[in-house]
Amino acid sequence: MIGVIDFFCGCGGTSAGLRDAGMKILAGIDNDPDAERTFTGNFPEAKFFLKDVRSLHPEDLFPVIPKDGPLLFSACAPCQPFTRQRTSRDRKDERVTLLDEIHRFVEAIRPSYVFVENVAGLQKIDPTEGPLGRFFHLLDELGYKRDSKILRAQDYGVPQYRRRFVLLASLLGPIEVPKKTHGPGTDHPEFETVWKWIGNLPSLEAGEASRKVTNHRAAKLSQINLERIRATPPGSGRESWPERLKLDCHRNYAGHTDVYGRLHKDRPAAALTTRCISLSNGRYGHPTQNRALSVREAARLQTFSDAFEFSGSMGAMARQIGNAVPVKLASTVGDHVRQHEKACRTRVG
Repeated sequence: MIGVIDFFCGCGGTSAGLRDAGMKILAGIDNDPDAERTFTGNFPEAKFFLKDVRSLHPEDLFPVIPKDGPLLFSACAPCQPFTRQRTSRDRKDERVTLLDEIHRFVEAIRPSYVFVENVAGLQKIDPTEGPLGRFFHLLDELGYKRDSKILRAQDYGVPQYRRRFVLLASLLGPIEVPKKTHGPGTDHPEFETVWKWIGNLPSLEAGEASRKVTNHRAAKLSQINLERIRATPPGSGRESWPERLKLDCHRNYAGHTDVYGRLHKDRPAAALTTRCISLSNGRYGHPTQNRALSVREAARLQTFSDAFEFSGSMGAMARQIGNAVPVKLASTVGDHVRQHEKACRTRVG
């Protein structure tokens, strides 16, 4: 069984997917106390390091690493410095260099596999001398074979439009990023849809929580925002509102058309962010009910199972969900790595 050390694990989207693929989660590392509560509740078998990775040392991990067997490092560093939503990038933002912190661990421990997932903009930040270029150089020096691509989450069974950078590296032999599983030309030619994933959940009013489904809880809305969503047809946005409901900042302004929008029922969702349960922060309105997405609905659109429970305030849970790697994307990577490891072991045998 492949063991996993999940750096920058957050609530555990990557770990959930890799566990679904048959891997053993050995440890999670993150400095977010809310994420710690969620992660430890869902991965009681794993050690959690509530630390900034910069204060962690490779030898701290030795007690949780088996003496033999393949090992995978997941290193999905915080992505906000590289997102398109950031109108300006602060070159002093310390998160930009967090990927560099993984160098010490890869050099000291030499895991069989390395998996990096991040926003598509990561490779555009000085691709030769920036954090990604430096990481490529390290992997090459240590003898890893690697492949990297920009993937679309909807191509891997995730009901969400989400472009991500994925890197896979192996010490065992040449490896490629997994081929898409959904969409035209695959065995599943149709993309997963919002309604397929959330349509059977109990109805809620804004501000209400379900007694039957854990974390199925929707944020309250002001009276004017209730009027706004009532005036928004499914799949539409603020362009459908009467003048009296329009915000001054949106008058004679064509941008940010997704804010206050409703999701389409029969399409993948818009990319979820850390404010994915807020009506005013994106196209996160429920397709038919007069409210924004619930915490559980957002989690389902990130392909978390209902057995996965989130801890913290509603804002903290939304942040954990929006920052997570979609579970089905991670499980596809995990299945691919397991097949690769088996093939390499067979060749050696």
